[in-house]
Amino acid sequence: MNLDPIALRAALGQYATGVAVVTTVEPDGNPVGLTINSFASVSLAPPLVLWSLGLASNCLSAFQNCSHFAITVLAADQVEISNRFASVAAQHRFTGLAWTPGLGGAPVLDGGCAVFECRNEARHAGGDHLILVGRVERFSRSEKPPLLFHGGRYRGCADLP
Repeated sequence: MNLDPIALRAALGQYATGVAVVTTVEPDGNPVGLTINSFASVSLAPPLVLWSLGLASNCLSAFQNCSHFAITVLAADQVEISNRFASVAAQHRFTGLAWTPGLGGAPVLDGGCAVFECRNEARHAGGDHLILVGRVERFSRSEKPPLLFHGGRYRGCADLP
């Protein structure tokens, strides 16, 4: 069965997701990161999360081989950071940005609504993506509302009656 990839993408876009930035460091110490929305909890015992990375990504080698990565769940006021890590040239994504080195040196971005610092636990083939599983070794959270993505647009979060 041949599926129309554009129509499939539009249908998948009906599922609202959070927006996050995943980061690590290359062996030479340079920080690497990109915007993701393919992030999910896998298990509480042990504490595991997953995300996926396109096989064509210029960050693939860094994430395949790193010991740790950090996932910063972006807050509603961090659209600029999402755009920066989605479109700005990789070598300029961290320029002028506030972050601190986390476990394994993985950059932890300031201002998110949650951060998960993870050991790079496992990697699995997933079509044109690599699925990365991280063991959460440290986390933090704030009460900031999250940045959401739905239907090809950024969205906010609203309480329902």
